[in-house]
Amino acid sequence: MSLDTDAVKKIAHLARLGVDPGEYENYARNLSDILSFVEQLNAVDTTGIEPMAHPLESSQRLRSDEVTETNQREQFQAVAPKVEAGLYLVPKVIE
Repeated sequence: MSLDTDAVKKIAHLARLGVDPGEYENYARNLSDILSFVEQLNAVDTTGIEPMAHPLESSQRLRSDEVTETNQREQFQAVAPKVEAGLYLVPKVIE
């Protein structure tokens, strides 16, 4: 699929992009190259091939789910302007 400068102008307008008028030809060429590459990818027969979630298909090492820090809520809330029942109180911003 090949795009011309009129198509690029229309796409830029719809996307609300500011494109320098001297660049329309470059954008048309680059977008046409991208679309032709996508057409090549679509032409490949992928029947019988299972899709992969990730190209490396490796599993991540996960750390154990255990508490590593002590509870410091009292220390943090000691400097807060207003606290009630372990919660920070803030002024109402929406009326």
